[in-house]
Amino acid sequence: MIRVITIEREYGSGAAAIAKKVADRLGWKLWDQLLTNQIARLLDCDSRTVEKREEKRDPVFYRLFRAFMRGSYEGSLNAPRLKIVDADCVREVAERVVKQAAEEGNCVIVGRGSAYYLQSRSDAFHVFIYAPFDSKVRRLRDDGHTEDEAAQLAETVDRDRADFIKQYFGVEWPDRHRFHLMINSALGDDLAVETILNGAAMFQNRQVSSASSSD
Repeated sequence: MIRVITIEREYGSGAAAIAKKVADRLGWKLWDQLLTNQIARLLDCDSRTVEKREEKRDPVFYRLFRAFMRGSYEGSLNAPRLKIVDADCVREVAERVVKQAAEEGNCVIVGRGSAYYLQSRSDAFHVFIYAPFDSKVRRLRDDGHTEDEAAQLAETVDRDRADFIKQYFGVEWPDRHRFHLMINSALGDDLAVETILNGAAMFQNRQVSSASSSD
């Protein structure tokens, strides 16, 4: 029985809107902004701080500084008082929240490494949403970004996500064989929603048939 749908995505592909429509159609909980808010609550910081560090690696200079502080006498004395929210601690908390959400079930989880954390779950259906570069720029421009801003975001955010997946999972993003379905959102959001729902239903039916034939 499929109880979880994860949606990994290229930035600007419209995955957030598609995920919301899928969750609404199923009557399931959507873990997107809610996931960010929950991470922020557990880290006792504001959501904007988490948003700046989600699905990213800490800069090299910061990782060196952190290693120095952890290995220094001063750092060990101050560690209990230091309340640093970095990419590593955001990732650790995100993993806990994602796995807890999956245990509760009946949810759609957007990004944050969810497809990779939940790879071994038989009740999870993994989707990757992509789009041509021009389509992503157009969406981002419609969201209020200038042409240059949209183009830069479409290039840099996915590069950060690829680095994040490479560091923490040791694979080249998106590592296509991990996904049950890949969709070009340029075909239209409504078609993408129907394809996801139909794909999840067909995948579930195949699981049921396989289980029945093995009895």
